Amino acid sequence: MIDWASGWAFARGMNRYVGRWVLAGVLGAVCLNAEPLPMKLWNGTAPGEKPGAPANDEKGKKSDYNVAGRPILILSSISDPTLAVYKPAPEKDTGAAVVVFPGGGYYILAIDHEGTEACAWLNSIGVTAVLVKYRVPRREGRAPYAAPLEDAQRAFGIVRSHATEWGIDPKRVGVMGFSAGGNLCAVLSANSASRTYPRVDSADDLSCRPDFQILVYPAYLVPDNDLYTLAPEVAVTAATPPTFMVMAEDDGIHVENILAYGIALKKAAVPFELHAYPSGGHGFGLRPTGNPATSWSSRAEEWLRYNGFLGAKGASKS
Repeated sequence: MIDWASGWAFARGMNRYVGRWVLAGVLGAVCLNAEPLPMKLWNGTAPGEKPGAPANDEKGKKSDYNVAGRPILILSSISDPTLAVYKPAPEKDTGAAVVVFPGGGYYILAIDHEGTEACAWLNSIGVTAVLVKYRVPRREGRAPYAAPLEDAQRAFGIVRSHATEWGIDPKRVGVMGFSAGGNLCAVLSANSASRTYPRVDSADDLSCRPDFQILVYPAYLVPDNDLYTLAPEVAVTAATPPTFMVMAEDDGIHVENILAYGIALKKAAVPFELHAYPSGGHGFGLRPTGNPATSWSSRAEEWLRYNGFLGAKGASKS
């Protein structure tokens, strides 16, 4: 089983419905825009990979798992990881960037509803989105996150090395991840002091620490047998970036993932915002439904604006 399977009345209500229609339009627009050309992360074979590995699954297939009445598109194999840059309209561009990691249990990538659709939403609020197709499925004999962490560190260096070319503020580059992708964000934030692979080029001399992170129903932050103790690979310190988290209480992956992480952030005096919705399950992505959990993107935008990641600190949405 894939882990992602699982007083205001009138005005607030109207805002909610209008917001859903707008978001639905944004997500629908993904199909109308040409896909950006992918950039390879590695010069040759990725670290630890053997020559002759299966080619990337570029077309994917529709899963039996539906979100908001539509199937999701999954990629089953990535051996040559890439990134793709999605730019917002020039008049909206804030200079901020977010590196996006789709989920899929480190077995597959849920590439549309946790990937391209996330990029479309980020573009709609003026953020450059960088979609990373990291290595899946899990590599035998390595921790599930090990190869993806190498890809994440490498991607961050490449993004910062192209900051001027891509019109990005290198001090406002964050991460957003869903499920296993959320785990990858937290692993990256805890392991950004040095690269986990031999230096390739000057991009690896740049920091791979995210300036902020958005964790959407993150998985594996706590072990199943101890739901209030963080896994060592996601240890929180004072250097952990400001964090936004969202999850549903009925998520089979356990809402304790964000509760335990939030407690650790509090102890480390790291700013964070946490939203735990009573229902929503796992893997709801950004597709709007009648479930309040799918309004999380509005809260995330407010958090980004208030904290100055999209412009002046404390600025309200225009």
